[in-house]
Amino acid sequence: MAEIVRMPKMSDTMTEGVMAKWHKKVGDKVKSGDVMAEVETDKATMDLESYWDGTVLYIGVEEGKAVPVDAIIAVIGKEGEDYKAALAAEEGAAAAPAKEEKAAESSSEKPAESKKETAGAALTDADLEKMGVTVVRMPLLSDTMTEGVIAEWHKKVGDKVKDDDILADVETDKATMEVMGYAEGTLLHIGVEKGQAAKVNGIIAIVGPAGTDISGILSQGDAPAKPAVAADKSSDAPVAEKAAEAIEETPVSTGTGERLKASPLAKRIAKDKGIDLAQVAGSADGGRIIKKDIENFKPAAPAKTESSSAPAAEKAAPVIPQYVGEERFTEKPVSQMRKVIAKRLAESLFTAPHFYLNISIDMDNAMTARTAINSVSPVKVSFNDIIIKAVAVALKQHPAVNSSWLGDKIRFNEHTNIGVAMAVEDGLLVPVVRFADGKSLSHISAEVKEYGQKAKAKKLQPSDWEGSTFTVSNLGMFGIDEFTSIINSPDGAILSVGAIQQIPVVKNGAVVPGNVMKLSLGCDHRVVDGATGAAFLQTLKGLLEEPIRLLV
Repeated sequence: MAEIVRMPKMSDTMTEGVMAKWHKKVGDKVKSGDVMAEVETDKATMDLESYWDGTVLYIGVEEGKAVPVDAIIAVIGKEGEDYKAALAAEEGAAAAPAKEEKAAESSSEKPAESKKETAGAALTDADLEKMGVTVVRMPLLSDTMTEGVIAEWHKKVGDKVKDDDILADVETDKATMEVMGYAEGTLLHIGVEKGQAAKVNGIIAIVGPAGTDISGILSQGDAPAKPAVAADKSSDAPVAEKAAEAIEETPVSTGTGERLKASPLAKRIAKDKGIDLAQVAGSADGGRIIKKDIENFKPAAPAKTESSSAPAAEKAAPVIPQYVGEERFTEKPVSQMRKVIAKRLAESLFTAPHFYLNISIDMDNAMTARTAINSVSPVKVSFNDIIIKAVAVALKQHPAVNSSWLGDKIRFNEHTNIGVAMAVEDGLLVPVVRFADGKSLSHISAEVKEYGQKAKAKKLQPSDWEGSTFTVSNLGMFGIDEFTSIINSPDGAILSVGAIQQIPVVKNGAVVPGNVMKLSLGCDHRVVDGATGAAFLQTLKGLLEEPIRLLV
């Protein structure tokens, strides 16, 4: 009988996997234990083994594609066996709930559909043009705008409207701007009252011949009208010009302090032609300058200067050269690791109430001790290894910090499994040094180095990163003085380690050179209180400033 191969759950945080590489193809023989493929999870690339003997009859996922956990990826059976029935049965079982849901939705939508049918076909742009009707919609007045509030209507239903009339003032998320209808006729309908908001592209007004029946237009709601035929590219020009003029920006200021109103299109044309807007008379309401005013403008003859000895300060200001740049960017799909990092850290930050405690450590003795240790140690011990050991020893004295929030209970861990944050190409991994309090510094050092090599090669296994009770994140090697970290859930705390800085310190009443390292303890306030975290840091400070205590 054909066996269905599904995407396995290879880590506690995995929700989908990317098929990195297939080692078998359709028709190949496989045995139990053979590696069929390599799967990229959120933390590593892992081997997918077969649990059956037989022939690969079907492969359902191409290399480089992502599929959710438990999705069908292959079928194994006897050579020549008809696997399609088994595959159809599996897919049918999965699709049944979806079909039922879809059927329920379609049945609930039938009344709405019948309403649509009775309402008749939607009016197109061509239909509206024949009727002489213009639908005025809420324009997109800024790149971040999703809706606009009608601050003021300048026309009311029944008023005559001209092409350049300002219909309303619209308050966006950035400014209050004027909106024109670009239509001539009678204001037949106002869809949004003063002080109310309308979504971008929502109907705010309708202009057309007096007495026109607009019930058919209103029944369509805010959906944009569908064109009857594809629009000719040449017809886009006047539309673009009107859209540019639809947004009224901050009025231009003249040298005398007066304010000039001009449409953006008029300003742009005037700038291109080198025309001073202060010399142009506006023909629209309130003396507003529009496109035709610029096109019909004839500059006056330049006035003769009264004196050639005018002060230099009264001469025209120098023209600032324009710099033309190019906006460029590159986009790439989010990796599996980055997806899970984003999800887990967001859940931690927005769920666990974080607070931070900072402390400075005198590292003079630790530096001396490290030199002595490395003179006899089989592997080179780093400051981070010493910190991991000191944290583990301190946690044994402060079990409340070595705890986890489990919703309806708090787990106080008696063992010390220290997660060590490591940066890799695609993000961040946190392998775990287990029972760190009982291991020597050289043992911890060798283990961390091995984890680092496996992390870069994407060879870490779930057993390597699961089960931490506390996490250490060190950015000191990058020269970072101090920082704060997001707790690695479900841990109750995380330690952020900065660089060792050589700064002046006071010892025995004298200012002398000192080596200081800053630590920041991030705590989940649900399990760790301020005094508890402070006591832990005091113990940790004592261990690092007298590292010989770690060897006792």
